[in-house]
Amino acid sequence: MSETLQVSTSGGASHDLPITDGTIRATDLKKVPTAAGPLATYDPGFMNTAACRSAITFIDGDEGILEYRGYPIDQLAARASHLEVAYLLLYGELPTAAQLEGWEKQVNTHRLVHENVRDLIDAFRYDAHPMAKLMAGVASMQTFYPSSRRIDDPEARELNMIRLLGKIPTMAAWAYRHSIGRHFVYPNDELGYVDNFLAMLFQSQQRVYRADPRVSRALEVLFILHADHEQNCSTNAVRAVASAGNDVFTSAGAGIGALFGPLHGGANEAVLAMLRGIGSVDRVPEFIEGVKAGRAKLMGFGHRVYKNYDPRARIIKKACDDVFEVTGVNPLLSIAQELERIALEDEYFVTRRLYPNVDFYSGLIYEALRFPPEMFTVLFAVPRTAGWCAQWLEGVTDPEQKIMRPRQIYTGPRERDFVPMAQR
Repeated sequence: MSETLQVSTSGGASHDLPITDGTIRATDLKKVPTAAGPLATYDPGFMNTAACRSAITFIDGDEGILEYRGYPIDQLAARASHLEVAYLLLYGELPTAAQLEGWEKQVNTHRLVHENVRDLIDAFRYDAHPMAKLMAGVASMQTFYPSSRRIDDPEARELNMIRLLGKIPTMAAWAYRHSIGRHFVYPNDELGYVDNFLAMLFQSQQRVYRADPRVSRALEVLFILHADHEQNCSTNAVRAVASAGNDVFTSAGAGIGALFGPLHGGANEAVLAMLRGIGSVDRVPEFIEGVKAGRAKLMGFGHRVYKNYDPRARIIKKACDDVFEVTGVNPLLSIAQELERIALEDEYFVTRRLYPNVDFYSGLIYEALRFPPEMFTVLFAVPRTAGWCAQWLEGVTDPEQKIMRPRQIYTGPRERDFVPMAQR
């Protein structure tokens, strides 16, 4: 049985608007006249507006479910590699063994970056934020690959997405090495995607840097968990820039810019600052009372979409154990665990459905690996590139998509007469 929503105007006329998949088309609202013109919605932050149809990522925030192309995130994190998940996001199906081998070879072949990009990163001040260096490097890519502007050419689209997936770890590692004043490390064809990234980050005097397998696997899991997350701020930025006819490099550069914002990609750094501020396990109850009284802010709990335990947070807790076996336990872990225990039992947080999110534990891992806080968001951007590519491709090939241009509600003055300078 079809659903409709009846809308009545002040003049007494009524209009039946069809409901499909729980939504009403905004273009149907324009058929309803009002005194101020066609009916529109006012939705700051797009809290309840669907800007696209997508078959990539499914989230049920009430039940705490996250799926890529229908596959539960816990199964992918336990059994897949990051490049396997990237293939799934882009092509819609898990690869066969032969497809995965060919895919890994394609991506890894494109790890090298033009030396001019090295010069671009090297031109920044040493203390410039690594995200600014990464954003500049990625955005510059379209100048080296003019074919990327042929977004109507399927072969050009695929090749340049592969180029971006291959090169983003190299540029991210170079941004880090530049920040610490170390020589840039070039990709090593003997190593896989994540192991090569770790080598480019941490290689010192070794001929070949080989990460501990537990660290490598933990980072692989983090990459899978961060690969995509539906229509978040950075993905929306990618799609918006892509809707103007832009290539994948320019669009991903916009995504990096959005992720750079502390309200999006910087939450795990804020969690560490909060834990340090608490200082010790015995001060957790005092902090909890401060949160309830509005004197303190609880970071790493709650989510725009999830109103249940973030499924990624459960998986990251296990990754913490694996990393800490190698690095030693981060002293902030005990504070985090006690904070989580109390918050999950306290009625104040339970009734508000404030559960740990992905950022609550990820910063502890990055810090244990000796990353400075400003690199945390870079480590988010590298895996999220797979999702950005998939979302970019879906957007530019969707015949329903148009250049994104939201409506506004004008609140300024009208019909003013120009005042000559002498009379102002």
